[in-house]
Amino acid sequence: MSLRFVSLPVLACLAGLGFVAARAQDAKTTWNDVTGKAAVYLKSTQEQNGGWSTAKTPGVTGVCLTGLLKSRQITAKDPVAEKALKYIEGLVNREKKHIAGQDPKVQLQNYVTSINVMALMAADRSDKYQGIIDNAVEFLKRLQWDEEEGKDPKSDFYGGAGYDSKSRPDLSNTQYFLDALKSAGVTADDPALKKALLFVNRCQNLKSEANDQAWAKLIDDGSFIYTAATGGATKVTDTPLAGGALPGYGSMTYAGIKSMIYCGVSKDDPRVKKALEWIASNYTVDKNPGMPEQRSQWGMYYYYNTMAKCLDALGLDYVVDAKGQKHDWRKDITQALAKRQRPDGSFQNDAANWMEADSNLVTGYALLALSYCRPK
Repeated sequence: MSLRFVSLPVLACLAGLGFVAARAQDAKTTWNDVTGKAAVYLKSTQEQNGGWSTAKTPGVTGVCLTGLLKSRQITAKDPVAEKALKYIEGLVNREKKHIAGQDPKVQLQNYVTSINVMALMAADRSDKYQGIIDNAVEFLKRLQWDEEEGKDPKSDFYGGAGYDSKSRPDLSNTQYFLDALKSAGVTADDPALKKALLFVNRCQNLKSEANDQAWAKLIDDGSFIYTAATGGATKVTDTPLAGGALPGYGSMTYAGIKSMIYCGVSKDDPRVKKALEWIASNYTVDKNPGMPEQRSQWGMYYYYNTMAKCLDALGLDYVVDAKGQKHDWRKDITQALAKRQRPDGSFQNDAANWMEADSNLVTGYALLALSYCRPK
């Protein structure tokens, strides 16, 4: 049919469809470009032993491998993956059942074992690794603060996970603990997740039956802090505000929501709804919201990963902010990472807190975030 016989409304509709298709193609092109360049960088920095940044910590390898696998830049049969898996196999401690090395620093056992569980699950080799994963899950459950450590449900330690079985629990360690258990197939009715929910509840700035902490009612905005243990602490300030208030911040708020979802809390639950109200009022991909300006870039790549994984777990395609503006968070994160990517494909955080000066670590975080941002 000749276009001269097509009505103006139909032409407008066709033009609109073409514009949408072009935008979708642009998003896909950007995602492919950023992800592909990041993968090329990590392939170039892999060490002879199969790991990344192994002189600093054994945990970076699991982050990089999981990012490469989940973003589909390699398969488990790729030589890069095979070498990395060989390195992780060398971290298996069959006596203690963790995946953090034969003589690891105590403070690394939870984080490193958790991320390595996720790496082995991403490799999809249950025939080879199921026994190792089962042992690691058993080990992680023993790290959780509960009756075995002399804590009962009334304790602000109860249900949380720290760096090891002796360290104060915090929401960051607990979210990785839950990530690993969720990845390994542990369900919300498992006692470990039920206990963890008690700790996660107590990390929220929300006055409710689920949170008995005195500071929770002082801000009452639904945000999450770093830990409820020992009276509570946040990374927003070094000490509580006047009256004992503890302001929450972005990375922990996304971590808290995700952890609640993993523990079986509905996205329609008042706790989740209140946290999402905070997200709507503080939506951004330019900084870690809630932090003061001088700390706003702390943990940005950790933030991107946690944000993306949380919104994916919620099944959301868009976030509507407090002004009613609709945000395609997948596109926003991808574009933010595209702006931050260096010419060699790597990323680095000039705010070096929490190891984010390590390019391998943050490039791994970026790939993990991008794995949830693949355009639909």
